[in-house]
Amino acid sequence: MATQRMTQTQLVRSLAEAGEVSNKQARSIIDHLGSLAVSEVKKNGVFVLPGIGRLVRVERKARMGRNPATGESIKIPAKKVVKFRVAKAAKDAIVPPKKK
Repeated sequence: MATQRMTQTQLVRSLAEAGEVSNKQARSIIDHLGSLAVSEVKKNGVFVLPGIGRLVRVERKARMGRNPATGESIKIPAKKVVKFRVAKAAKDAIVPPKKK
């Protein structure tokens, strides 16, 4: 049941063929897209990949947690985290909704 996932090299080749550019140019596009996503999330808190989803920075509130080893309560501080929210169209294409 173990299927092979797409490697970065395969992704670069596929993008190069589809865009009719060299592998070096395709790798540059992927690298630029990654750095652009990071800088946009840092600056604006969100980066949208149309048809795929959005990368979002979220504020987590401080909360009380429990140390599983000792059972004692600990305070977990507030922090910023990054989440990826999948677009509805992509989600429905990958996992079709159940019919009622």
